[in-house]
Amino acid sequence: MFTALMIAGHLTKMPLWVSGPLYLICYIIIGYDILRKAALGVRNGRMLDENFLMAVATIGAAALAIYDKSGDLSEAVAVMLFYQIGEFFQGLAVGKSRKNIASLMDIRPDHANIMQDGKLVEADPEEIEVGTTIIVQPGEKIPIDGLIIKGSSVLDTSALTGESVPREAAEGDEVISGCINMSGVLEVKTTKPFGESTVSKILELVEESTAKKSHSEKFITKFAKVYTPAVCGSAMALAVLPPLVNLLTGSAAGWATWIYRALTFLVISCPCALVISIPLSFFSGIGKASREGILIKGSVYLEALAQTKTVVFDKTGTLTKGVFEVSAIHHSDLADEKLLEYAAYAECSSSHPISKSLQRAYAKDLDRSRVTDIKEISGHGVTAVFDGDRVAVGNGKLMKMLSVEYIECHHTGTVIHVAVNGEYCGHIVIADMPKPHSKEAIAGLRQTGVNKVVMLTGDRDAAAKKAAEDLGITDYVSELLPDAKVSEVEKLLSQNKGGNLAFVGDGINDAPVLSRADIGIAMGAMGSDAAIEAADIVLMDDDPLKIPRAMTISKRCISIVYQNIVFALAVKFGCLVLGALGIANMWLAIFADVGVMILAVLNSMRILFDKK
Repeated sequence: MFTALMIAGHLTKMPLWVSGPLYLICYIIIGYDILRKAALGVRNGRMLDENFLMAVATIGAAALAIYDKSGDLSEAVAVMLFYQIGEFFQGLAVGKSRKNIASLMDIRPDHANIMQDGKLVEADPEEIEVGTTIIVQPGEKIPIDGLIIKGSSVLDTSALTGESVPREAAEGDEVISGCINMSGVLEVKTTKPFGESTVSKILELVEESTAKKSHSEKFITKFAKVYTPAVCGSAMALAVLPPLVNLLTGSAAGWATWIYRALTFLVISCPCALVISIPLSFFSGIGKASREGILIKGSVYLEALAQTKTVVFDKTGTLTKGVFEVSAIHHSDLADEKLLEYAAYAECSSSHPISKSLQRAYAKDLDRSRVTDIKEISGHGVTAVFDGDRVAVGNGKLMKMLSVEYIECHHTGTVIHVAVNGEYCGHIVIADMPKPHSKEAIAGLRQTGVNKVVMLTGDRDAAAKKAAEDLGITDYVSELLPDAKVSEVEKLLSQNKGGNLAFVGDGINDAPVLSRADIGIAMGAMGSDAAIEAADIVLMDDDPLKIPRAMTISKRCISIVYQNIVFALAVKFGCLVLGALGIANMWLAIFADVGVMILAVLNSMRILFDKK
């Protein structure tokens, strides 16, 4: 291509009958693919695109140069060359964007290892049946969701969650496809076919995200369908009407001058900057979010998120860990560890979440031989004999039944009283603890422009009030049944004026509410089919801090989209006026088309490299 331009540069001093055929050869070498696309567009009934406009403009400019004899054939060749340079930069930018996303989402496993005749054999993950035992060696990706039946390791989940901190996994733990096994050998029993595993759903979600276009993209598509025929008609009128008026008034027609202006007008009018850069802006935003473990199902949701003014949270499992933990020990004359030991052993045979939380807080192996005569009293608690001591663990009703004087607790949470040999020893407070970043996330949302944050929970009012105060939330609704959450969201939607409402839940039991809100955001959704299906945005870990981050990315993306629209249209219409008046030549036309396109495309890509 550049050789052709160098040849063309030496032809300007030659006679036209010599330079003409050589210019034609250079023009075909440089513009062959543009001419071919224009011809295919005409044949398929889609002629009014940028390739057709560029072909007509450059061929017309060359024809005018030959007709007028004083024209410059090199101008037509140069216009086509610079347009090709613009196309090259556009392809480079789009390719870079796609490469970023492809590398960030490179989670598709190449193979699965199965044991056959005492040897490891590689198999296609799509052919592995549910219940098959696969071997995952250090450094390999887990190919299919499953359950570890042997071995322990550390897993790198960064490709899924954006979180760089590795996670430990041991026998009995569930693992999902796409994670990288960093240390020990794992034997995993598959629980899903490959097509339904997490990695497949994520890849499918990312691939389909470009199909759900935003309002801005739909506007640009409709705009281009009206704009292109309009400018073609305007160019035709510019080429024909002024010469006809000149003829009617007795002046020289000036056909060559007005046709040249019309051809310049056509080059300027190409809507490349808008048609290419706007979708690329959204594509870059979705790619940036994917890298950080935020999966957005389409640009329509990215755009909607930027316009969100109300965010509604489910409490349990979203703002809190959803796991009971010992939060305090009060009025105990015993050491805290000793009181926990009595409680854990008394509750050792129960699978109730409160019992499990007591055992976790004790954090030692339980020797079941030390405890006997365990009796569970429904609605009250449990009694047992531990190391010869009679232990009672339960609520105030149990203490009253045993005639033990106990001290009431005014802290929020479930209160477990402990008595040993009929003597009150204190109580343990168990509560659902906030996630480490929940409070910071709420503050972050307000910084992004969210006007209202609401918490919905089925907890009793005292517990809800305490949680809301701890998190910095002023609006909350407590003691809700699951069905009532939909009603509350509908009520908030009716009150929400001038912005969208997003609901954030764990994606398992909140599917109806996720679907009803303007935007449904599922948290902690690794491996959760319900979350991926019901939500519009899926956070691949349970960190609420990802929500303000997603909003920041969306607002940044929309800001770039508007910048491109305003910049491209301002330059286009300004240069179109100059072209119609004869002030702009083909070189200015190239800037108005190719230059603006390159600047808009590069601007669209900024979000991929934004570290904020």
